[in-house]
Amino acid sequence: MHQGRFVLMVFALFMCCVLPANAQSTGTPLRVGITPVPPFVMTSEDGSWEGISIDLWRNIAEELELEYELVEMSFDELLQGVESGTVDVAVGALTMTADREARFDFAHPFYQTGLSIGVPHNPKSGLWQSLRALVSWQFVSLIASLGLLLLFVGLLLWAVERRRNPEQFGGTPIQGIGASFWWAAVTMTTVGYGDKAPTSLPGRLIALVWMFAGLIMVASFTAAITSSLTVSNLQRQIEVPQDLPGNTVATIANTASARYLREGRINRETYPDLTSAMQAVYRGEADAVVYDRALMQYRNQQLGNQRLDILPAVFEQQLYAFALPSDSPYRAPIAQQVLRSTESPEWETLTERYLGH
Repeated sequence: MHQGRFVLMVFALFMCCVLPANAQSTGTPLRVGITPVPPFVMTSEDGSWEGISIDLWRNIAEELELEYELVEMSFDELLQGVESGTVDVAVGALTMTADREARFDFAHPFYQTGLSIGVPHNPKSGLWQSLRALVSWQFVSLIASLGLLLLFVGLLLWAVERRRNPEQFGGTPIQGIGASFWWAAVTMTTVGYGDKAPTSLPGRLIALVWMFAGLIMVASFTAAITSSLTVSNLQRQIEVPQDLPGNTVATIANTASARYLREGRINRETYPDLTSAMQAVYRGEADAVVYDRALMQYRNQQLGNQRLDILPAVFEQQLYAFALPSDSPYRAPIAQQVLRSTESPEWETLTERYLGH
């Protein structure tokens, strides 16, 4: 009789040690800490929680028959809760780092990502792009300034020639100024048709100064046009992380991307959220944005015609994983189920639903 009781006690103790997850189904629900990080953790239109991490966790909890409650908290509270044990599992986009591993445990990683660069959309170069450069504000203002200069020189010549040379610069004021403007234009371009020429000494002095000034004006104007057309047809100047120095890069403070830019001594502007940073690049306030690739991909889909081009280069690799308190009995079963879920065909369908192809 005593031997039978002893066997039953040993068996019960064994079940408590090896099956903590199933025991949870009849005890206190797990406290699952979450913090909004779209598209991994976010609210749907009906107010329920959804996202890559949320959907993965629900699948794991269902397979392991775990009862749980989702507890929303700030990111700092989430880390502190896992470290102190007041949170049983942290679900979100939590990066695995050596510092965090010393504070608590991680399950197997479920998503591999890294930093990427977002730059303004660069349309293909060609004839249309060149024509657009010719009607840009910089080009139009240059033409307007040149026209005003020609008009000023024409007025000077007309003022001294209209009485002494009425055959060429006489007539009504509009006719005289028009003739002087024409003379200033052909003289500057060194075409020199010879149909108009000053005859008075002041007029010839003005003509002499304008001839030399015209050489400089033509050279400067040609350089400005060439520069405008060349810049319009250049491909984007940022293609890889090595191109970032010398540019202004948008990011979010106290993130892995901000640390990367700071360590690389790259000029940076911080914004309160990712959407603000990406819109700053679209408006031209920054040359590029550096942030987590998956999060940028998701936000980019929501920007509509303000979308950026996310470059293919991925650097500063990161692994996302669920976090648990140190020595948690749930770590092993959760880690195993993470591997099963991420190796299944449904995992690719899940990520594509939130991030696209």
